[in-house]
Amino acid sequence: MKLPVAHNRFLWRRVGRLFGAYRLQVVSVLILQILAAVAAVALPYITGDIIDRIDGGTTLHTVMVMMGIALVIVCVGAVLTYWAERNSRILGETIFAHLREDLMETVTHLPLSVVEEAGTGDLLGRTTRDIERVQFVVRQGLSSVLTITTTIIVTFGAAILTSPPLSVALLVPIPAVIVVMRWYLPRTVPAYRAGASAWASMSGVIAETMDQAETVDAARLMDRRNLKLDEAVREVWRLERYTAWQRIILWSTLIVAVFLPIGVTILVGSWLLPYGIVTVGQITTVALYCYQVRGPMWDMAFWIDEIQSSQAALGRIFGVDMVQPDRQSTDDIPSDNHLNVHDVRYAYRADREVLHGVSLDLVPGETLAVVGPSGAGKSTLGRLVAGIHPTTSGHVRVGGVDLVNLPEDLLHKQVILVSQEHHVFVGTIADNLRLAKADATADELQSAMSAVGAHSWIDQLPDGLATAVGASGRELSPGQAQQLALARIVLLNPHTLVLDEATSLMDPSAARSLEKSLSRVLEGRTVVAIAHRLHTAHDADRVAVMIDGRLAELGSHEALVKAGGDYASLWHSWQSE
Repeated sequence: MKLPVAHNRFLWRRVGRLFGAYRLQVVSVLILQILAAVAAVALPYITGDIIDRIDGGTTLHTVMVMMGIALVIVCVGAVLTYWAERNSRILGETIFAHLREDLMETVTHLPLSVVEEAGTGDLLGRTTRDIERVQFVVRQGLSSVLTITTTIIVTFGAAILTSPPLSVALLVPIPAVIVVMRWYLPRTVPAYRAGASAWASMSGVIAETMDQAETVDAARLMDRRNLKLDEAVREVWRLERYTAWQRIILWSTLIVAVFLPIGVTILVGSWLLPYGIVTVGQITTVALYCYQVRGPMWDMAFWIDEIQSSQAALGRIFGVDMVQPDRQSTDDIPSDNHLNVHDVRYAYRADREVLHGVSLDLVPGETLAVVGPSGAGKSTLGRLVAGIHPTTSGHVRVGGVDLVNLPEDLLHKQVILVSQEHHVFVGTIADNLRLAKADATADELQSAMSAVGAHSWIDQLPDGLATAVGASGRELSPGQAQQLALARIVLLNPHTLVLDEATSLMDPSAARSLEKSLSRVLEGRTVVAIAHRLHTAHDADRVAVMIDGRLAELGSHEALVKAGGDYASLWHSWQSE
């Protein structure tokens, strides 16, 4: 599954809403750009007027006065251009910041099931390469496009006022430009969207290969991964070549559109001059207008292409907003901490059910160990109990309220899952911990780390909790990183905790020590522990045995061993290892 791409109507509605939030700034920038453009076209007009006056035998005083006026206009135009450019850049930065913050807010609240199905590359591409494409256009293109557009429109208007017959020269290339644009625009956005998707796929292959480099090396998957990367690179190259061909056609046409009007103006002016229809000054003025608009027209070719690329990127960015929530929150508040799983079924795909009618009634404060062979559905059950996925049928309730009906902040106060995966964010150890509780004191942070057995190595760090970690700081071992993740859970302080093989990266003795320390901290809380190491089951109040997506057995460790069923087989097999 890939995340959706916004259609043009939705896209432009979102762009309009984004700019509408800053309508006063947009209007002020437009006014400044128009005034600056008027000042720019006034200079060629005055130049042509001076030529006509000299041709008519005017005095030197008049010429000096006209040049003085031109100098004043140049100065005023420079001031207007500065403020127009400055305000345009500020507006661009403000709008881009708004866009980026909205994207991050949306991405961090996407249903986890959607994120997992979409894969690494798609979401990575939208939050990196796509946002970078839009960043360039919004930050620099907004100012440039406004300047170019106002300059072209005002210049055309000034040419018509100067000499309607000569102004036709500016219109000569327009039919060819319209034909090319009608060919170019419908093709380029789909091409850029396909290119962005190909880039995302290639990034996903690279990221997955790098993240699992040890697995790739151990399983001798290098050739297979290289082949997959080669296929992704070839697809990117094919699409980039196609869009480059489109750009060549566009730019070739606009080269003609840029240079043709100057020649046409001189030819038409030379033909009309003997008949007194135009003057030398008018020919000069319109020729200067043609020359003056040459730069903006050429720049417009560049920005048209960038805007098409940005439009494709915006479609992917705004497409994230089109993802439908997998749950609907209500105002219901759980009446107690009692967690109930009733006849739960779950399917990742419609034709593949992985849980089949599982029912559990958790006693508040008990520790329930969920065990079973790989692929039995233990982790899936844990995610449902944590409210991460909605059930296909049946329900998981806490205090009589479905977990998927709880608002996100309230859900995290009820139950939290800590899985085998963990992440260390760039910053200090304290920063990482305060992601769970922003207002936590230093003593609370230290207590949380001590609770998970991390005080020994924390105390050895020169800067303690202020030690920088992550990509640019100290590298934590897998065990230390997992202790950091567990400490965040302690700070969140939920009444129910789901541990999905949370100690799998530690050696058995360290894992057992950590689980004992957690059991002291979580005394009185409900704990669902999912693990392959059966010492967890030995210490638990009850054990749930999952086999092929079904709850095969439920009871205490002693009772299940005595019963001689599936759990007894697992226990004896584990003991013999």
